[in-house]
Amino acid sequence: MSDLPILRPEVFAALALFAFANSITPGPNNMMLMASGANFGLRRTLPHWAGVVVGFVGLLLACGLGLGGLFAAYPVLHEVLKWAGVAYLLYLAGRIALSSSLSATKGGGRPMTFFEAVAFQAVNVKAWAMALGAATTYVPAERYMAGIAVAAVVFAVINAPCVALWLTCGVVLRRFLERPAILRAFNVIMALLLVASLYPMLF
Repeated sequence: MSDLPILRPEVFAALALFAFANSITPGPNNMMLMASGANFGLRRTLPHWAGVVVGFVGLLLACGLGLGGLFAAYPVLHEVLKWAGVAYLLYLAGRIALSSSLSATKGGGRPMTFFEAVAFQAVNVKAWAMALGAATTYVPAERYMAGIAVAAVVFAVINAPCVALWLTCGVVLRRFLERPAILRAFNVIMALLLVASLYPMLF
C-alpha cells in the first residue's frame, strides 16, 4: 500500500481537505439533519444520519465503478437526475416548512429513515458533485480502484462527524423551539436554506 498514489501526502491531503470542505458546508443533507434534530431529537434522527454517511460512500463507490463515465457518455441522464433531485428537494423543503411540532406523535410527521436517506443520495445534487469531483479529480488514474476504496474510507471518516455536527446543532436548538410560533419560523427558515443550498449546484 505504500506505493499507492492516493496515499502520497500531497494527494491525500488535498482529498481530505476536499472531503472536509464539502462535508461541513451547508447542503441538502446538513439542512435536513439540522431540521430533523430540532424536530425529532437525536435518537430518532440517528438512522437518517447513518443513511447519509452510508449512502454517500455508496454513491462515491458507484461513481468510481463507472457511473461517472455513463454520465459523460449520456449527459441527458445527468440532467434528468439533476432536475428530479431539485423537484424532490423542493418537496422536502415544503414538508419541513409545514412541520409544526417537536414530536411526530403530535404533528403527524416522522424523521427520514435509514433507507430513505441512503436512497436520497441518488437525487442529491451536491452529493453527486462531491462524488464525481472526488472520483475524477482527487483519485489518481494509477491503481484507480484501490484509490477509490481509500477515498471512500476518507469520506466516511470525515463526513460522519461533519454531518453529525449539523444534527447536534439542531438538537441543541430543540430546547429553544418549544413555542409553536418559534418552531414554525425555524422550519420555514430551514426550508428556505434547503432551497438556497441548491443554487451553487445548479448555477
